[in-house]
Amino acid sequence: MKTFSPTPKDINRQWFVVDAQDQVLGRLASQIAHRLRGKHKPEFAPHMDNGDFIVVVNCEKIKVTGNKLADKKYYRHSGWVGGLKTTILGDVLADKPSRALMAAVKGMLPKNRLGRAMLKKLKIYAGPEHPHTAQNPQPLTLPH
Repeated sequence: MKTFSPTPKDINRQWFVVDAQDQVLGRLASQIAHRLRGKHKPEFAPHMDNGDFIVVVNCEKIKVTGNKLADKKYYRHSGWVGGLKTTILGDVLADKPSRALMAAVKGMLPKNRLGRAMLKKLKIYAGPEHPHTAQNPQPLTLPH
């Protein structure tokens, strides 16, 4: 018996919608990253993008544990001397809640072209509505 190696024609992508209300940020992000990579499928191959499309709604109602709202910091640099900017998680969630979940999932994916392609299959919306009803996404229930 030979080892099965999937080809692009073997990929079957599905659309799922996840309700992020009252979900913990990191736990939700790890389960989303798992689905985006396709590790839940028996034909998983680490060199191929065979994950599913994930639509996340109600991102504004996501929870964090502990004192992370005040302690967790996001860094970015302008490229200039002294150009390091910091933002705390509470400000990020208040300003654009999808950015916090996107950063968490991005950190759990491969850091290469494949990871960037996987991240494009993640659609995050702050409210309960999304424009992907034509794809008929199936509800995906994740444990709390």
